[in-house]
Amino acid sequence: MRRYPILIALLLFIVSGNEWLLGQGGPTLVEVTELIEREVASGQTFVATVTPPKRAVVGSAVDGRVIDVMVEEGDRVEKDQALAQLLTETITLELEAAEAELELKRQELTEMENGSLPTEIEQARARMERARVASEFRQKDLERLSQLIKRNAASDSELDTANSISLEAREAYEEAKAAYQLAIDGPRQERIAQARAQVAMQDAIVRRLRDQIRKYTIISRFAGYVTVKDTDLGEWVTKGDPIAEVIALDEVDLVANVVDSQVPYIRVGDSVRVEVPALPEEVLPGKVAAVVPQADVRSRTFPVKVRVANKISESSEPLLKAGMFARVTLATGAKTRAKLVPKDALVLGGTQPKIWLIDPSSVSAAEGGRMQGGAVAVSVNLGVADGELIQVQGAIPDGSLVVSKGNERIVPSRTGEPSPVVWVTRSSVIGRAGGSEAKSAGGSDGAH
Repeated sequence: MRRYPILIALLLFIVSGNEWLLGQGGPTLVEVTELIEREVASGQTFVATVTPPKRAVVGSAVDGRVIDVMVEEGDRVEKDQALAQLLTETITLELEAAEAELELKRQELTEMENGSLPTEIEQARARMERARVASEFRQKDLERLSQLIKRNAASDSELDTANSISLEAREAYEEAKAAYQLAIDGPRQERIAQARAQVAMQDAIVRRLRDQIRKYTIISRFAGYVTVKDTDLGEWVTKGDPIAEVIALDEVDLVANVVDSQVPYIRVGDSVRVEVPALPEEVLPGKVAAVVPQADVRSRTFPVKVRVANKISESSEPLLKAGMFARVTLATGAKTRAKLVPKDALVLGGTQPKIWLIDPSSVSAAEGGRMQGGAVAVSVNLGVADGELIQVQGAIPDGSLVVSKGNERIVPSRTGEPSPVVWVTRSSVIGRAGGSEAKSAGGSDGAH
């Protein structure tokens, strides 16, 4: 118990020490980059609406009773995920019977393809030999009666009977001989082909029943979100009845209507700056996905679709939702000279975006080969996007250095003077704010 006062005193010492360091207003270690100036197409901002690139009303392919509904409105679903299940007891029994019949026909086909077993051939040979012996015996018996007839020792009826029995024995022998040859030759190829056809027909019946059972499980054909649930447990649905509506939001389309005079400047694949008023801290990159070649005849505007990769949270919540209001800045005019900065250089969240610039007059060498200077926050208006760069307009001196990383750690000076910053190289990402060290993106510690 005695150690608790010591721990409390140590924590107070650490906190008070950090407050002292923060109060010193020490330099912030940042990464800087040069301001880029080049020609870009002049742009204009258009109002747009967030729309899903895919929307499907998933219906039932069969009639049946709903025995389970696996989703609710707002749920995220993956491709091939089950939405609802219909009762399948009767058709399952039909499938089991069809599968048993298929197995029977397959075994019959296998038996034909394998031919006769050695024991079957031997059995047929033995029957043939028995029939041969019987035939020879009846023939000799007939010959004895023929001799007796000549000596008047037997009647004609006895001779006729013996002759009939001999013929019957001879035919039985021929039949046994043919059966023996069939056992050796095996089934005819025509019969094997017929058996194969029967197997194929039965297999088609089984596959049809399996496919029908799969239709009793209603699934989503793509990943997305359930917006409407049209059925519930216990309902009877008929073929074509809606089960649920699913929209895809992993990527979204922003549809803006552009007047015909500006459409020729827009190209599929152009980078686009996207702003959503409901998300003031987000500037999202997009690309022109399509320029629909059919205008609204009343307004003479063409729909332009801008594709944006949505952000999905760990709880599967999409950042951009269908129907949101947005603004897109499209290249709609001739090229003009513009100043560009990396998108990471923007500081958002206030009434207007801003960037931190290094005051050129304050640049000097620091210890360890590093450079240092004063950073000034400049409010800017945003223009067109150009890949990972974005056009900025404001009071930006030519040749300025822009803080591209670490800008969120810069503490504005209360005196109105430029805030002190230090950087090692223009490609490193090392930060220190108020005396506390931060690690680079690669994981190495900041230099001292």
